[in-house]
Amino acid sequence: MSLSINRDTQLCMSLSARPGNFGTRFQNFLYQALGLNYVYKSFTTRDLAAAIGGIRALGIRGCAISMPFKEAVMPMVDHIDASAAAIGSINTIVNDDGYLRSYNTDYIAVRKLIEQHGIARHMHLALRGSGGMAKAVACAFRDAGFRHGHIVARNEATGRKLAQASGFAWAPDMAGLSAQVLINVTPIGMEGGVEASELAFDASDVARAQVVFDVVASPPETPVIGLARSLGKQVVTGAEVIVLQAVEQFVLYTGVRPDDDLIAQAAEHALR
Repeated sequence: MSLSINRDTQLCMSLSARPGNFGTRFQNFLYQALGLNYVYKSFTTRDLAAAIGGIRALGIRGCAISMPFKEAVMPMVDHIDASAAAIGSINTIVNDDGYLRSYNTDYIAVRKLIEQHGIARHMHLALRGSGGMAKAVACAFRDAGFRHGHIVARNEATGRKLAQASGFAWAPDMAGLSAQVLINVTPIGMEGGVEASELAFDASDVARAQVVFDVVASPPETPVIGLARSLGKQVVTGAEVIVLQAVEQFVLYTGVRPDDDLIAQAAEHALR
């Protein structure tokens, strides 16, 4: 079935400094498979306020928000869901007849993955990173009941700020730390990046850990995930995060929740 656009087609979109293809491929695959009269397109902007005004004025149904807009957009919406309020960061806007509701499905996805993988709350964590996504991940772990851990960030100002917000300690590096859960929320290991071939954590840190969680989605098997698998560690991949948060966005936009088989097909299509 080919995609047919008409006057009743609902538009969903994304706003990012560097638009990618995952959301476009994932969402449009599901629209087509389910026969929904929607289309999804990614955009970038140098005028965030005008872009959000366009969403409201043109009746655009939904918008995914990526860095660096996740915090700046907060004053521009009408309602902030608890998932976004908890971390002061938005990644999804839903337009209900000009009333803009906002959510953070990164936070929702991480909370669900903690449950699905049965990660024990008593374990000590080390989260590398201090940006917007790191805030979503750290607060998801905090709200899931984790009380012991460190935010590992070279930037002391942002690292300490996130540590205070999430209830963890701050450390500039892993020296002297021994964590059972390692979480990478940096671009280390990302395909096409300058650190694509590097480990987000030293091999010795991975050897001591029980769980390795990497939010980098491309490639699905980052260097640190590959090492963790080879050592028999439990892993949570960035592909799981990006798929689950995109599913939650799809549901918010359409009111339809695809079954697991269809989600798997859409993920395979989008991640190719």
